[in-house]
Amino acid sequence: MAALSVRGLHKRFGSTEVLKGIDLSVENGEFAVLLGPSGCGKSTLLNIIAGLERPNEGEVEIGGRVVTGLPPRDRDIAMVFQSYALYPAMTVRRNITFGMECRGVPRARQDEAVARVAALLQIDGLLERKPSQLSGGQRQRVAMGRALVRDPLLFLFDEPLSNLDALLRVDMRTEIKQLHRRIGSTIVYVTHDQIEAMTMASRIAVMNLGRLQQFATPDEVYHRPANLFVARFIGTPPMNTVKARLASDGAALVAIVGAGRPDETRLVLPAAPEAARAWIDREVFFGIRPECISDGGRGVDFSAVKVSAEVELSEPTGAETVVLARLAGERVRARVGPHVRLNQGQSAPFLVDTRTTCLFDPASEQLIA
Repeated sequence: MAALSVRGLHKRFGSTEVLKGIDLSVENGEFAVLLGPSGCGKSTLLNIIAGLERPNEGEVEIGGRVVTGLPPRDRDIAMVFQSYALYPAMTVRRNITFGMECRGVPRARQDEAVARVAALLQIDGLLERKPSQLSGGQRQRVAMGRALVRDPLLFLFDEPLSNLDALLRVDMRTEIKQLHRRIGSTIVYVTHDQIEAMTMASRIAVMNLGRLQQFATPDEVYHRPANLFVARFIGTPPMNTVKARLASDGAALVAIVGAGRPDETRLVLPAAPEAARAWIDREVFFGIRPECISDGGRGVDFSAVKVSAEVELSEPTGAETVVLARLAGERVRARVGPHVRLNQGQSAPFLVDTRTTCLFDPASEQLIA
């Protein structure tokens, strides 16, 4: 039985359709992340799951029970908000127990629950402080503690780390992931941060314009994106997707970039799927990750394709250098060694690893199986 099932969900605000038929099933114990650009509908979807919004069509099922018409208090969920939503006049202890008090939970059970989550979140020494005396990270722990004492079927996180500085976000990301491993609860987590999604999720639901684009593991979303949107959205920098013509070279398939140009580039595709043969002599979008285009400085032990590309921009990041270049007229990004310095207008050699590539249908923009 799935912890959460969303079926045929539509949501309109006036004449604007924000969700356009969402179907989603999250298994017990999963850490599911809703990821997408601003305005894609991920927060609206979370609010409908929580009962803070009502859908125009479709239903929500939590723990095998349809809850579409139920208020939040009857859904057996706990929510952690972006703003923490702590009561400023209450101590940390009372912030954690206030909901339990309202539900008439005996004091002994309240004390037991506070001791348990305080130890779990390492906030034992903060229980008598008020929110104004806490750091951002401590407030976030208190907000999580308030959710944890409920022991719900489903935890909902609404961009909980977006108000923290970059270093603290890294620390809290690790803490939330470790917390999930310890308690094994089901989590649905909304973020616009790809690093959060890739490092924390069991599966990522990539959304755009009110539709679910792909729901898969981080590895699958990264290496086998379902369509051009996912390919161009996931990754920093994202996947290179360039126009190419597919050709046959004996048993192998070849992607020809810039076909007919003096500098046309032929890239042999050793791992191309058999279904791609239907696209021989046709145009496709050829996808390759920037780390598959390199200077060879990291040790290349495969038969890479050697190409030449004109450098447009070089961006040192410390751990590596990201190079924007023109390959047979098409813009691509490459990842090269941290000490490599290339000048604008320079024609530079690169090695292309074509073992992990994608081909997309230019009309439907879907991945060619």
